[in-house]
Amino acid sequence: MKHIDFWFDFASTYSYLAALRIAPLAAARGVKVAWRPFLLGPVFTAMGWNDSPFNIYPSKGRYMWRDMERLCTQYGFPLKKPSKFPRNGLRPARIICAHPDAMWIPDFVRAVFAAGFAEDQDIGEREVVAGLLRELGLDAEALIAAAESTAGKDLLRRQTDEAFKLDIFGAPTFIVDGEMFWGNDRLEQALAWAAGIGD
Repeated sequence: MKHIDFWFDFASTYSYLAALRIAPLAAARGVKVAWRPFLLGPVFTAMGWNDSPFNIYPSKGRYMWRDMERLCTQYGFPLKKPSKFPRNGLRPARIICAHPDAMWIPDFVRAVFAAGFAEDQDIGEREVVAGLLRELGLDAEALIAAAESTAGKDLLRRQTDEAFKLDIFGAPTFIVDGEMFWGNDRLEQALAWAAGIGD
């Protein structure tokens, strides 16, 4: 089956848009999505930033939030500017890395993003994440315990290292057969490329 790697960080505004859009668009083209969370923090640190560029450069941040308002209106997605930005998505990212092929991963990803960007919940809080897992009918305690084990933490660390090796510099990023596409506005192009590979 045709394949696309969707690299995202739960703190990323434009990843929120891509996460809500990708599944139906990929299904329409017969493309399988691999959900690949990673941490943008180390990437930004390597660039010499100690915060999101949207905070470091206020004019860039103001533009981004207005752009998000326009895009969410266009797509019909809810948006509530987080009272703290960026949020810490470490825990939910570890859960996904520990269960990358689980059927519930797409629903969980969308639920975490919605909690952060539509409901202004702190997705770094254990109870917030546990509540999202329970709403999906999952064993929250077992999943969180596995993700917070040494092995679970190592999985996300290795995945972030892989993002470095792929030269990923932002989120969302889509990788198709070694070809990189960066940004929510490149999602359709990435899927078209995936659908064309091998045809």
